[in-house]
Amino acid sequence: MQRIQRTKTGFTLVELLVVIAIIGVLVGLLLPAVQAAREAARRMSCSNNFKQIGLAIHNYHSAYKQLPRQKGGTQDLSTTWWDPSDTANQQQNSWLVGLTPFVEQQALWESISNPNGYQLNGSQLVTRASQGVPNWNAMGPKPSNAAYPPAMTNVPSFRCPSDPGVGLPSHGRTNYGCNLGDSMFKCETGPAEVSQNLKIESDDSEAARAGCRGMFAVHTSLKFRDVLDGLSNTIMAGEMNTDLGDHDVTTDGARNLNGAGTPPMTNPMACVDANLMDTTRPQFWVSGTNSMTGTDSAFGRGYQWMNGEQLFSGIMTIRPPNSEVCYAGEWPGQEGIIPPSSRHQGGAHILMGDGAVKFITDSIEAGNQRNGQVGLGFSGNRAPGSKSPYGLWGSLGTRASKEVIQEEL
Repeated sequence: MQRIQRTKTGFTLVELLVVIAIIGVLVGLLLPAVQAAREAARRMSCSNNFKQIGLAIHNYHSAYKQLPRQKGGTQDLSTTWWDPSDTANQQQNSWLVGLTPFVEQQALWESISNPNGYQLNGSQLVTRASQGVPNWNAMGPKPSNAAYPPAMTNVPSFRCPSDPGVGLPSHGRTNYGCNLGDSMFKCETGPAEVSQNLKIESDDSEAARAGCRGMFAVHTSLKFRDVLDGLSNTIMAGEMNTDLGDHDVTTDGARNLNGAGTPPMTNPMACVDANLMDTTRPQFWVSGTNSMTGTDSAFGRGYQWMNGEQLFSGIMTIRPPNSEVCYAGEWPGQEGIIPPSSRHQGGAHILMGDGAVKFITDSIEAGNQRNGQVGLGFSGNRAPGSKSPYGLWGSLGTRASKEVIQEEL
């Protein structure tokens, strides 16, 4: 009789376990690569957003023969600029407001530049008439007003896809801030005397010219012709994280008041020297630190895209990218150090004056970080007109300090 030989058609238990183990190893190896590929795509999208902002600034300059103003708009002369106002924005609108029609946000621009008959009651949009109040005037109220719908709008072109920040207590967020230079001297008021209701060309003009050295200066209409160092050698704007409520040093400013150590105008390392950082987590402030969000939960970095206060829509080239935010006072517009930052690994994007987008690493040469900042009334390397005390990084942030850039970024 002929014997019929049967062949096995299935896996043994050992073979199945080996296959599962191999698949697990491959997934473990591929997952970081997938995550890296996703972050690379987000980083490219962020760079593209910045390029669009650069084009918008150049188109704005072509149309109006000047750069958009940081802290511009309307003013109610019956009250001081720091008081709330529903009738005027008190010249507190950021540089991003004027760019909205140049980044395909014409509808948003029209809702800002014309009287607006709507307001937010919590999450509900209602008419101003139903609340018994007149329409918002053109250019809106102070941008810190959470009832003003445009202020609560998130503009996709102003957000980095790598930044996860969303929702209250922020208004509409932004990840891009204009460059205010390498000194915080007079960065709050610019050429304006506070006691005279922000009357431009006042006694503060000379002080502002000494300390406001960036591509942008508050309450000032600057032009490309003012950038004597060359557009390709001068930073126009930089990237920044938005606050997540976790006391991150890059998004929540420590308030290093005079009693807590040397003020940051004299020593940019003041908040570090005051031992305000958590020793177990150096990227976070220690619990209970006297911080900006401790003063008001709405005082987070990048929280208000319409607001021209430096904490919300500005950067400086004093401390290197992803360094700590350090304030001398307790208000977002008061003098403080606001470095660029990002959720990308190792650095942050910056936008040069010619529209080029560069990625600057945290390790960029930044001079002696214990040098005092340039301002009126100081001597030596802090005197008005001095070269930047902060090396290559600081010199990239000044528009007219006659510094030669010898390195390719």
